[in-house]
Parts: sequence; C-alpha cells; structure tokens
Amino acid sequence: MPVESSPTSRDPNRWLRRLPLFAGILGSGLLVLNRLLFTPELSTSQSRSDALGILLSALLILTGLLWQQIQPIAPKTIPLQGIPGLDWHPGLSEAAKLELAWASHTLLTTTAARTVLVWVEGQTLLQRGLLASAGQLPQIEPKSILQRVLRTGRPVYLVDLKLFPARAEFDRILPTGSQAVLCQPIGETGCLILGSDTPRSFTQRDQSWIAAIASKLEVVLAGEVTQTMTESSLESP
Repeated sequence: MPVESSPTSRDPNRWLRRLPLFAGILGSGLLVLNRLLFTPELSTSQSRSDALGILLSALLILTGLLWQQIQPIAPKTIPLQGIPGLDWHPGLSEAAKLELAWASHTLLTTTAARTVLVWVEGQTLLQRGLLASAGQLPQIEPKSILQRVLRTGRPVYLVDLKLFPARAEFDRILPTGSQAVLCQPIGETGCLILGSDTPRSFTQRDQSWIAAIASKLEVVLAGEVTQTMTESSLESP
C-alpha cells in the first residue's frame, strides 16, 4: 500500500524574490501614467529622467525574472510501494538488538531515510521502515556499489536512482519507488543501507550523522555476526 510522505515546505523567501519584479512593473507603470496625465509638454530634462526611469525599471524586472529562474526546484517526493515493518536476525543478542533499534529509529526520525538495512559480514541483521517485503530478511549479494563501499571504506550516495544503471542492485531490498540510496560502510565488512523517497534528500549534515551512527554500530556489532554464526553451526546436527 502506498505510504504518503509529508509535503515539502514551500520557500519562505518566495515573496522577497518577487519584490524586484513587482517594483519594476510598478515603476514603469507610474512613469507611463505620469507621461500621459501630468506631462503635457515634454522637456529635454524630463525625457532624460523618463529614459533613466525606464532603464531602472527594466533592470528591476530582469533581476526579478532571473531570481525566479535560478531558484532551484524542490525535489519531488514519490510515494513508496512498501510495507511498514521491523525484522532482525534471530541470533542477535539483546544488547545488539537494543542498539540496532535505537540506531534505526534515530535514522528514520532525524534524516530523510524511509528504509534502513544493516548488513554485516554477509548477513542482514536488520531492516526497518518501509520494506520491500516484511517478515523475512533479504539476502543481499554485494555487487558493484556494495563492493565499492567495502573495497574503499567510503560511502556511496546515489542522489537520484533513475540516473544510475547500478540501481538494479537495490531492486529487491528497497521498496518500489525509492529515489535515493546512501550506502555507509560499517567497518571493513558491513554496510548501512538507507533508502529515501526523495532525490537529493540526504544533506551533508545527514551524512555526517549517519557516518557517526555507523561508527558506533561498528563497535557494538564487532564479533556479533561471527559469534551468531558459530552458535548456529554448533546447534545444527
């Protein structure tokens, strides 16, 4: 079922940007009115004053039009075809679950993320938010993007998914309609994957905050997956 996101707030400076346009139109109108009604005989000085006034009005109108054109268009939010949910690996300790719950809740409420996935050492530990499929953790196979994150240890931010052919890597793990993806490394063997419903949605401040949370998760989850996999192998017949 589509989940609507809150509308983007309008530009608070829109009237200030239109002020030169209105001032130029008003000035030129008053000049024409003055010429028609109050200046029956045109003198040389009056002609120069009118020409200067028309020039200033034209510059104001041009400035107003330019300010309207250079105003960036706000990114359009797309409703996601996702299922709200929270799934995590059954073998995680209570301490790890508590930390992952805090981190995912923080990311969903303080950034533009609508989907959060934590993938470490080949295992998906958590998915939360709007999910492509709820009730079962996705099997993530690292391809070009995730491999690059693991190889370089640096985040990869796809600001507008439709512009990147590598978006197919996230088709099965993010809800349909996702517009942007940020992959933040967790140490050398993991990745924090964040999906958004708006292009260019993660600001520099968001990215710094996400990097700090990923660093905290690296410490908390150190050895967690290895221990979980070891316990699972011991319990299996």
